[in-house]
Amino acid sequence: MGRAFEFRKERKMKRWGHMARVFTKLGKEITIAVKQGGADVTGNPRLRALLAEARSESMPKENIERAIKKATDKDTGDYKELVYEGYGPHGIAYLVEAATDNNTRTVANVRSYFTKCGGSLGTSGSVSFMFDHKCVFRIKETEGMDLEELELEMIDYGVEELFEEIEVDQDDNETKIVVIYGAYEAYGAIQKYIEEQNYEMVSGGFERIPNVDLKEVSAEQRVGLDKLTDLLEEDEDVTHVYSTLKPADE
Repeated sequence: MGRAFEFRKERKMKRWGHMARVFTKLGKEITIAVKQGGADVTGNPRLRALLAEARSESMPKENIERAIKKATDKDTGDYKELVYEGYGPHGIAYLVEAATDNNTRTVANVRSYFTKCGGSLGTSGSVSFMFDHKCVFRIKETEGMDLEELELEMIDYGVEELFEEIEVDQDDNETKIVVIYGAYEAYGAIQKYIEEQNYEMVSGGFERIPNVDLKEVSAEQRVGLDKLTDLLEEDEDVTHVYSTLKPADE
């Protein structure tokens, strides 16, 4: 198992703190997907993947419909997907993805979080080279599925790594999930294969995987870094936060 698996070990159990934030962020991504590719799911693979994720997160149907309708509302500003780069304390690189209709507000908030925690917001390209942009899909494992055979078959579609994880819900029910990583440009081909094979998709999107050695810090230093991460993740405009911090349990 490679770097993607090691990276996901830290992230797989870490979710947005409250359901309201989950739905807000998913709703914003759905609105963006509709604006970019239309509301017809047949011709909008990104929207299909987001709707699958919304269902897996038990997002209410009315929330989904509201997000789709918002994309056609003339009073709704255009959301822009932006990437902010910077350094937290102790030389830890951060890459922050956001979706915002007000860049001035969002960049001011992000800069204040870095400053408050002893870090600094950098310029474009200052840390992005430390991360590889990958597409990632999560599907439900079916009975009798051979992961090695599946990985070999999907290599031709751009898959680079595949592994299993166990998802536990609030009632302690376990579901086996297959996590599939591929090249950024392979998104469409991989999603098409998943849909043609009738696998149940849990989510599909993109992640930034560190391509450098993750940095170890002391427990005391980690407190400040965790504070910065929490401030960033709690911002409604921020969709994803990545860093070069080595997970505490490794």
